[in-house]
Amino acid sequence: MIYNNLKIFSQNVHKNALVVNTILETHFHFDIILIQEPPWSIIHSIPSSTSSEGDILVEAPHHPNWFSFAVPPVSQLDHPRVMAYINICLSSFYFSLHKDIINHKDILLILFFSNNVCYFIINIYSNFSHSALKYLKDTEVNINNLLIMTGDFNIRDRSWDPSFPYYISINNNLFIFILADSFNLDLSLPTNSVLTRYSNTIGKSNLVINLMFLHSGLNELNNHSIYPDWCLTSDHVPPYCYNPH
Repeated sequence: MIYNNLKIFSQNVHKNALVVNTILETHFHFDIILIQEPPWSIIHSIPSSTSSEGDILVEAPHHPNWFSFAVPPVSQLDHPRVMAYINICLSSFYFSLHKDIINHKDILLILFFSNNVCYFIINIYSNFSHSALKYLKDTEVNINNLLIMTGDFNIRDRSWDPSFPYYISINNNLFIFILADSFNLDLSLPTNSVLTRYSNTIGKSNLVINLMFLHSGLNELNNHSIYPDWCLTSDHVPPYCYNPH
């Protein structure tokens, strides 16, 4: 199975193109790179039937060794906040974006095939109002063979952050566990206890808000770690998932 050796890297890059380009250039030993808050910038103008100056082409970074996936933006001011890069070495597994199942700019649902079985991966950016998580809850999507749900959840809880004094009680944040259970996922705690977001503002706490949920009982994909030295110029440090065997 493909996930026997699957390596997944996830990071909120805080709209920094340098970070993304560096990751794509140096992290070729990973199979999948999941990005939250990717940078979008003007690349060039393209011919237009309505404007003599052409239409502005706005894109995130690309690299010849990676296929990229993102929900198409609805406007130049409303770009998606999640992306995925798939190593071209995995092209035979027919990775594809499934906007027909989940249609939200902050949720990326990727499907691939292995031994004629389809598997799914979800990359999430959850803003402070948790619109992406609420969307998943309200749509009640039924997805089988979901291997991993990861991203920037912007939720603090003692379940994954020992420095935080409270557990989630009966409030809007509780449905993160309800969602995970509905997808047959378990919260994965990293092998090293490291904070995942570092504040540049004096008086504000550093946080654990970048999470991974992995398929329940799957021995081949049951572990992840944090790379505290790979934050580059982003304020988030990246978790990565791998086969520990």
